[in-house]
Amino acid sequence: MKQADVLKYEAFTDVPDLGNPAGIVLNGDDYSDDEMQMIAEMAGYNETSFLCQSGEADLKIRYFTPGHEMNLCGHATVASLYALIEKGKLQADQTYQIETKAGILPVKAVKRKGRAYITLKQASPQFLPFTGDKEKLAASLGITAEDFHDELPIVYGSTGIWTLIVPLRSLEASRNMVPDNTQFPAILHDLPKASVHPFSLETIHPESDLHGRHFSSPFSGTTEDPVTGTASGVMAAYMRQYGGSGAEWLTIEQGQEIGKDGKVEIRITEEDGEMNIQMTGTAVFAESINLQLP
Repeated sequence: MKQADVLKYEAFTDVPDLGNPAGIVLNGDDYSDDEMQMIAEMAGYNETSFLCQSGEADLKIRYFTPGHEMNLCGHATVASLYALIEKGKLQADQTYQIETKAGILPVKAVKRKGRAYITLKQASPQFLPFTGDKEKLAASLGITAEDFHDELPIVYGSTGIWTLIVPLRSLEASRNMVPDNTQFPAILHDLPKASVHPFSLETIHPESDLHGRHFSSPFSGTTEDPVTGTASGVMAAYMRQYGGSGAEWLTIEQGQEIGKDGKVEIRITEEDGEMNIQMTGTAVFAESINLQLP
């Protein structure tokens, strides 16, 4: 009987169980596409990454939710690189080229106070207008349309994965949300497989700049992502594009409503009129599980 060893790492925290869990399979080349999907479903994490050899880059990573394969996953990339450094398979203070289905992306690893921090350059931000019904969107989140921010638009955004960016009037609105993600595809008719990423300008931690939540597409097999790297990146780009923010660095908190306490660092620079988005986070080992494949 074939088996798989899955390492659980928590990204965007240095405390087990307070970040975003990712499954990591170090020997990804040993499994077929169907087996990868099966392992991700059995492991049950929001994403499981499979580390494979690449003919074009230093490393290839494939990302699977319990329901389908993803082009890119920020927190699983952070967790994967952290695990490889912790196990001595990669070194800190270097930049690696990572092959993903979103393209070949540079990932930099540095040491801070004895811990590895991983910085991932995301794809150039893209935005599309939301043309759906705001009342139905609010109802799907368990709030009302009055909870949406008066001056900031609801738009689709992507730095590798499409999500609907939903600005809120208050932190209280974020706390009150009880999503029904089965309603999302009908409301997000332009991009029915997109996730939904509400955020507020009010934060829990005074050192944070934005407070986010992230609700998965029902096709992914999960409901809420505790701490989201790619969505944090495009949310920071959104604030530059629509919110008038000129900040180069933003600290984004997420997960507090569901017993997590993660933080993502986003850096925004501009070159030739195009935004350059970099996401930084650390990780911590939580546990190892062994799965027996049927």
